[in-house]
Amino acid sequence: MESTESTEGVIFNDTAKVKKRKRGIVYLSSIPKYMNITKIRELFSAYGKVGRIYLQLAENELERNGGTKKRKKVGTKFFTEGWVEFESKKIAKYVALTLNNTQISTRKRSKFYDVIWNVKYLPRFKWIHLSERLAYERAVRKQRLQIEIAQAKREANFYSHNVDQSRKLHRARRDENSKFVPAVIKQRDTDAEIRSKKESKSVTDRTEFLKSLFG
Repeated sequence: MESTESTEGVIFNDTAKVKKRKRGIVYLSSIPKYMNITKIRELFSAYGKVGRIYLQLAENELERNGGTKKRKKVGTKFFTEGWVEFESKKIAKYVALTLNNTQISTRKRSKFYDVIWNVKYLPRFKWIHLSERLAYERAVRKQRLQIEIAQAKREANFYSHNVDQSRKLHRARRDENSKFVPAVIKQRDTDAEIRSKKESKSVTDRTEFLKSLFG
């Protein structure tokens, strides 16, 4: 038996050799909290031989608690959906028909008490289709991440450029203020000052004229 784990989910491969037969895949549209591959294999193996299982890991979200952000408990994994492969297509159909909309467990102390199965048989669906879908989703996620990183870099460069420009402008204004010499503005003379200057000039002219006559 071989187990593989990735960031998208968990794949469990049963590599035991079996006769070639038409396999069937059922889809779990919701995975109850605390449900894992081991438990799913245990429950579904009661109906027939189970092959590969894939559970989609939930996105790592931050939970708000009293205005603060806290991460989910380390080591706890939550899944959103899953696919279970049966070695027999007939068993897969039977499981989907029998378990859909039924309780997972009727024991009151069970974590899955009163939790309903959401199981659907996928006709003409093969495991390769799931692999192609996961590969496509990874490519889309990678492209989206690259776009977000490029956008963040552009915003950071734009902010850095504006900060540099603001610093240069502030420095230039500071230098201008340090060399600034206020201009001297000459005010107009008042009427009294004009008359006084005229009288003073008239007296000076008469004095100079008399000096020239009797000098």
